[in-house]
Amino acid sequence: MHRLGLIAGALGLTLLATGCGSNAGTTGNASSADGSSSMKGKTIALVGYGSSNPWGAYFNKVFTEQLTSTGVKINDMTTMDPGTQVQKFNQALAQKPDLIVLAILDTQAMVAPIKKAKAAGVPVLAVDGPTDPSVAADVMSVLSDNEVLGEYAAQNIIEGLKAQGRETGNIIVLTGTKSMLVTQDRMKGFNKVMATAPQYRVVDEQDANWDPQLSGTIAQQLLAKHGRDGVQAAYGMADYMALPIIQAAKQAGFPIGKDGLVVTSSNCFKAGIDAVKAGELYGTATEDPGTIAKQSADYTVRFLTGKKPPQSETVKEERVTAANVDQFAEQCSHA
Repeated sequence: MHRLGLIAGALGLTLLATGCGSNAGTTGNASSADGSSSMKGKTIALVGYGSSNPWGAYFNKVFTEQLTSTGVKINDMTTMDPGTQVQKFNQALAQKPDLIVLAILDTQAMVAPIKKAKAAGVPVLAVDGPTDPSVAADVMSVLSDNEVLGEYAAQNIIEGLKAQGRETGNIIVLTGTKSMLVTQDRMKGFNKVMATAPQYRVVDEQDANWDPQLSGTIAQQLLAKHGRDGVQAAYGMADYMALPIIQAAKQAGFPIGKDGLVVTSSNCFKAGIDAVKAGELYGTATEDPGTIAKQSADYTVRFLTGKKPPQSETVKEERVTAANVDQFAEQCSHA
């Protein structure tokens, strides 16, 4: 995927959504007076990740705040259940909103609903993860660069293991929901880079469904299964999945950090930044929910005010380690 730099909306907006030191946690508004008047009375169906998920909760908050002054009505139809998401999408479609904003939980399950939306003339903006390629041309999108995020995670593990002088190493992976292209793309990037260092190999890969509690449970099971000598590194796809791995490792008597288990993530939260600074989390990557929420809100304004944005935009991602953590601490510390 290609990355975008800062995007200026035609409404005289300045999008603070990408690049170093972005103000992802501010509550500025993605509209001007003209945008407000032309969007008043319009309706958005937000069929995204449920607020029970930490990433979804902050994305939903920032996205909504960015559009508050425009007068647009946002119907919260979020969920973390793929089957429920299909039902909510179909409900939204029946209501004929001006835009459906969609964060996909099950890529294949959403193919038919997206086709229905296309036939009904209801526009869809997919955010964070892409649709199935068969319907990619039927939606607009603001996407995270998930393949790059997976590459960064592999780079962190390889770098961390080499710094310990390890000539071999076993890795466990706790993924997000495997039915999502977000997860599949991250693993594609991860596996591509890991293939360049075959002395380090993945010995277990489990679907933790973007769930912090489940991540901790699976981590306990895998660390007990392989033992202290059987695992040298771990990848949890979000900070809130990687940190339970660290906690489980501590409870199991694993050393952590410079001379112990190398743990990485690939989207950042304040707790993850703190863990990087403490030397417990080797690295993470940006992909913070505030940044993509702002870019998605800006895209929404441009679309609903007739500015004809490009069909797809990709958010710029950055690798974060102890070497540059201060540069991205502000961007990553609002969730």
